[in-house]
Amino acid sequence: MSVWLETHKPRYFDELLTSPSVVEAFTQLSLQANPPHLLISGATGCGKTTAYQLICRQVLGPSWRSTTHVLQARDLAGSSGAMAKFESFLRPAGSGSEDTLAGRTSLDAFDHTISATTDASPSPARNQTEVDHRGQRAPVSRIIVVEDADYLGRARQAYLRRMMEESSRSARFIFTTQTPSRVIEALRSRTQHVRMPNLTRLLIEQRLETIAEVERQRAAPGVLGDLAHVAAGNLRKAIFMFQLLAERSLLHDRKNVQLLVANSTQREVQFVLEEALRGRVHEWKWERQGEKNTRVLKGAMGALDATMAAHDLDGRGVVDRLHQFLVAGRSHYPEPMLADLLDAVSRCDLRLQHSTQPRVQLEELMHNVAEIGQAQTTNTA
Repeated sequence: MSVWLETHKPRYFDELLTSPSVVEAFTQLSLQANPPHLLISGATGCGKTTAYQLICRQVLGPSWRSTTHVLQARDLAGSSGAMAKFESFLRPAGSGSEDTLAGRTSLDAFDHTISATTDASPSPARNQTEVDHRGQRAPVSRIIVVEDADYLGRARQAYLRRMMEESSRSARFIFTTQTPSRVIEALRSRTQHVRMPNLTRLLIEQRLETIAEVERQRAAPGVLGDLAHVAAGNLRKAIFMFQLLAERSLLHDRKNVQLLVANSTQREVQFVLEEALRGRVHEWKWERQGEKNTRVLKGAMGALDATMAAHDLDGRGVVDRLHQFLVAGRSHYPEPMLADLLDAVSRCDLRLQHSTQPRVQLEELMHNVAEIGQAQTTNTA
């Protein structure tokens, strides 16, 4: 089975689902004889990954995959030995070596005709890169991509700044981020910043219609619009859900979109329930946001707020998800405890029908769940 995220991935800059000004910026930057370092920012699913892959293919030529190196900074955050992993990525020969990834060259940097262009790897700008005043390409031999650069931390960002200054003559850096303010000024000042706008529901629905036509899929009226709405600006999520429904022949009814969303939120609802059962209804933690530390609500209520915002749920929607999870037979709670939880959910459902403050009722539900969890612990002991 082919993955639509790959088969329908844009092959040219003008096929990117973004604003014309961003398309023009990417095209012009990648066609320069001496392209700059880039900082690409935007929300999840807006096309940052596809954009930098097109840029790499335009700058490096058909063999771009062998000379493009990608580091996911989110994987480093909070992991043990993160700095050592970071240094080994940038200095493959060892931390004490003068040989750096950014300093290595490639023959393709001087003669891009070594690798032949094929229909599977066309020039994304529909044109060739400029040449310098001597009639030669700039010797850009490789591109180093750091995804989610806002998770790097100041120490690793400072390390990158020094490398960009000292040994990046034949390499270019591309950073992607959702929060550019968390990238230090020293890096931002050395990059060309391109912000990709959030995708509207209409744009996503139009792209889904195009895919449906190519794949010869017929969806019931409103299904593609519902998928675009649920995706909330995330094109990758919309295409994935569309293919999932198509492969299971579920595009004939809009209710199937609701069932898909309900099933996908069960893990998040389970986490909310588990936090409450452990007595962590409200838990405050300090987190770094931008240039300052901010007190953020965690625990059951923090997870509940995040789930409601991510899936556009109201109070009744939360109760429905909780009920579906409890009766699905996957919770493995003891029967007396399960009965108490279902009773608490049903009482919350009744209160919600007569209340204009759903959050108050949901908070009371979480406290009731915490009491059930404490009683279970006491009985076990």
